[in-house]
Amino acid sequence: MFDKLLEKYNLKYEDLSEDEVKTVTGWVNALQQGNLSPDKIKDFVSSMKFSVENELSKVGHESRQDIYLKARLRNLMLLEAMLTSPEKAKIRLEQAIAGIAGNKS
Repeated sequence: MFDKLLEKYNLKYEDLSEDEVKTVTGWVNALQQGNLSPDKIKDFVSSMKFSVENELSKVGHESRQDIYLKARLRNLMLLEAMLTSPEKAKIRLEQAIAGIAGNKS
């Protein structure tokens, strides 16, 4: 299943960071066993967020890659907020919309 997913998105195993391999492998295993739970989803989002934060902390990104990573991080933060509490989700959603509005002006 892991190889099929990579192939679907034109990726190779070597294209992934160590954190990404660990995260995707864990999720593929969870999917195959059919034991996804809200807590496992929260853990997944948290680990993906950590991975993006680590990548953002590295020096030498092109501006396009930096923007892409920041967008991923914002999406993961919103998803994490939705999973942890509706009130946090509302705040994050408002912040995301405010950010979009700020970029449009």
